[in-house]
Amino acid sequence: MTQRRSFPAARLSVFALGALAGVLCLVGPQAAPAAAPEAGNAARGAYLFAAGDCAGCHTDTKAKGAPLAGGPPMVTDFGVFFAPNITPDKTNGIGAWSAADFHRAMREGKGKKGELLYPVFPYPAFAKMTDADIADLWAYLKTVPASPQPSKPQQAKAPYGIRPLLLGWRALYFHPGPLAPVAGQSPEWNRGRYLAEAVAHCGECHSPRNNLGAIEEKSAYAGNPAGPDDQKAPNITSDPKGLGKMDMADLEELLKTGAKPDGDYVADAMALVVDGLAKLTPADRHAIAVYIKSLPARPSTPKKGPVKAG
Repeated sequence: MTQRRSFPAARLSVFALGALAGVLCLVGPQAAPAAAPEAGNAARGAYLFAAGDCAGCHTDTKAKGAPLAGGPPMVTDFGVFFAPNITPDKTNGIGAWSAADFHRAMREGKGKKGELLYPVFPYPAFAKMTDADIADLWAYLKTVPASPQPSKPQQAKAPYGIRPLLLGWRALYFHPGPLAPVAGQSPEWNRGRYLAEAVAHCGECHSPRNNLGAIEEKSAYAGNPAGPDDQKAPNITSDPKGLGKMDMADLEELLKTGAKPDGDYVADAMALVVDGLAKLTPADRHAIAVYIKSLPARPSTPKKGPVKAG
């Protein structure tokens, strides 16, 4: 639940990814998804916006940037990336986008012109959201003040700036949504899973990455020692070195106020996340806690090298 960022790196050679991308191009495009709903509830969208800490990435607070007019630099081993202007400005924001454009970005990780988006934008998580929630979030974004501030260009290192290579990464690691409920689990658990995995996308920061920048699924939520902004994202599984010794009440208090059982408080990016989670209903925070506490114990991941998650 620390600040979220991800990006494909390279254990497989770039040539292997390129070859895979070429095969996919020969196969042809996938069938078009169902049309996105045009109407949404802005108030519900504001709630989801807070839960997802969207402002944390899309506002350069340290540089006193306008809200949602573009985020601070995300320094990774694969380049420097910037969250774009997502205000309703028609020239430099997303004011010229349609609901379908926004739906495609969230569900498929593709921009207005169909370009593949870098996974620094955590669309692998957002793809799990429901159509209705995506529509609500879009309705809210149309109500925020427009800013004419241009988005900063991405500075991907060669060869990562070759977007067709992302086809190979997507074939390996991108699983389209939405997230289906797990049979046999309670509605509360499923709600917590949805909020944690799709909306708040906790695993994006709290999971280690392989050398292609994808989440190591077998160690999901076991912490990322090379997290965003050179911060260690801790283990939040039920491992003793994770949250195993924290009871439900303590976890819910942390999600609400940032207070830890030892009297300390979360800081930096996680403090921003808590600011958003504090706006959730007690029932939704409890649901997140129920899901997080159900995660199987996984040992904390040792730091393996300089690859940063983003």
